[in-house]
Amino acid sequence: MILLLGATGYVGQAFAKELRRRGICFIPLSRSAFDYTRFELLFDYVRKIRPELVINAAGYSGRPNLDACESARMNTFQANTLLPQTISRVCSMTNTPFGHVSSGGIYSGSKVFENGHTRVERDLNEPSVRRLFDNCPEKFIGFCEIDEPNFSFRNPPCNFQSGTKALAEEALRGASQTYVWRIRMPFDEHEGSCNFLARLQGYPKVYDHITSLSHVQDFVRACLGLVELRAPYGTYNICNPGAVTTRYVVELIQRVLKPSRSFEFWSGDEEFYHEAARAPRSCAILDMTKLLRVGVKMRPLEQALVDALERWQPSLAAVASEFRAIEPANFSRF
Repeated sequence: MILLLGATGYVGQAFAKELRRRGICFIPLSRSAFDYTRFELLFDYVRKIRPELVINAAGYSGRPNLDACESARMNTFQANTLLPQTISRVCSMTNTPFGHVSSGGIYSGSKVFENGHTRVERDLNEPSVRRLFDNCPEKFIGFCEIDEPNFSFRNPPCNFQSGTKALAEEALRGASQTYVWRIRMPFDEHEGSCNFLARLQGYPKVYDHITSLSHVQDFVRACLGLVELRAPYGTYNICNPGAVTTRYVVELIQRVLKPSRSFEFWSGDEEFYHEAARAPRSCAILDMTKLLRVGVKMRPLEQALVDALERWQPSLAAVASEFRAIEPANFSRF
């Protein structure tokens, strides 16, 4: 039996769906139903039910976006840094394996192999770097699990959310029977506020950047696959192999969904951060070599994106809005 914390969130719901599909017994917990941030309550509960694994899918990402974390720093710190340490301590004391959902947003940029040398490019929007990616994407090598986070409180600038996520990883480093699973800008075919594809379609203007992405259902299958394979504990980047520009994803949206709206892009970082964003954004590529080497399969990113868009399911609110927008005259011929 598995104990799932943060079961009502975007990633938590994906875990619950996959566990049900596999017929695995689990207990979904939300903080509103059970305050698992309190050590003594969680310790007594875990000791009583003796789960085979505790999954922490809880966290604070901010609404409507991570800028909200800048003004809710206590909530962000408690959810993203203190809570994982509390769960880790409980799992250590009860000898329970632990899987923690972290973030690839603790990195910025990519490693670039060119002219026989590898260098780190922290700013992927620098014009010469962007041109190189457009022409030679194979020269870009993602950050691997042993690379020190470079978008954190220890390596600023960063946003507050990324800083707290990096602190949690630092605290969990070396913990026994612990997986740290890094997700990166999750998406799937279900329209929702946390879905990267839905967010792109809702922005008045789109920020064009280079990034890795994680299909959320592929992500949770990979996490559970690591457990089933008894893969070595430790940190794993879990994204769909490959990296894309936001502009390319918008082109896929236009080609597959054929939305009635047109898309505009911010002219660059200066305009984006002056008019739309308060906190720095992580634009990073992650390396999947470690995950693939232990036998966990992940679809290529482009395949996962196209599949999600071809099976796109608008929210009921979006469907209702589109229905209301139809002119009464359009019904006159029926």
